[in-house]
Amino acid sequence: MRSSHNRERRPEQGRPTKKTLKTKPVLVVLGLLLAGNLLWFIAWLIPNGPSGGNEEVASVDGNSITREDWLVAMEEQYGQETLLELVNSKVMETAAKKYDINVSEEEIDLELALIRSAQDASDSSLQALNGEVQRQKIRSQLILDKVLTKDIVINDDEIESFFKENQALYNIPTTYRTRMMILPTADEAKSAVKELDNGSSFDVLARERSLDSASASLGGDIGYITSQQENMDPAIIDAATKLKAGEWSDSINLEDGRIAVVYVEDVAEGKSFKYDQVKDHIKRELALEQLPQSVSPEAFWKEFDTEWFYSE
Repeated sequence: MRSSHNRERRPEQGRPTKKTLKTKPVLVVLGLLLAGNLLWFIAWLIPNGPSGGNEEVASVDGNSITREDWLVAMEEQYGQETLLELVNSKVMETAAKKYDINVSEEEIDLELALIRSAQDASDSSLQALNGEVQRQKIRSQLILDKVLTKDIVINDDEIESFFKENQALYNIPTTYRTRMMILPTADEAKSAVKELDNGSSFDVLARERSLDSASASLGGDIGYITSQQENMDPAIIDAATKLKAGEWSDSINLEDGRIAVVYVEDVAEGKSFKYDQVKDHIKRELALEQLPQSVSPEAFWKEFDTEWFYSE
């Protein structure tokens, strides 16, 4: 192993039956997280000075593409979605103040742990997410959920029963934020490892050389995996679970005859949550299942006198 240190819903009402995976709020939150990354990217594009918009960011046959051209294209493609996310975040913070809603860091930690443990390695929506962006988006979703369920009564018997039937959901395994390169031969894998040893970026090499097009476009990022990960070559799992954060493997032989190199970017240690730690989470989830339909932050716009650029 080598190191890169210093380098680069709504079911029928009633108590739910036993579940194998708690997908709500995971699916909703993932959508919010992905949109959140656009906010940071577009903010970075905005020129810092009066002449910043004329800065050349690319050229083709001598014809410049300026930062302003880039920003306009981004606004046309993502502007409405990004502004909607900003507005909804402000709306939820306003709602938290009005309804005296508090969201603790421990609650956000629990949601993050559930997201990591529930992720399908083939799902690219979790990749390349900034940690602080994740936490803010989860906070907004929790505020919405708490506002919607604040007047719904769930008795303790229901909560305890759900916990006993689904306790495995809250035994979160250790997860490994993993990148991989799939290469055709052992020689090419050894060459890639040598370049990594010499300081090359795993992200760049994966984009250039990996045969797995889905992960290659993400710099080899396949998200968080566990030792019990399904739909993943056992050799990749075995390698990842033996690495520390910032380390990469030697060449690995895969079942299909190809060769891989694996890099572990981060390790999130597993944790078993006790009943008292998840009681409020379960209560909120059971209450949400009693709502007749899903509700988005836009439902609160009128209440908080919200207007925006895209209004007709």
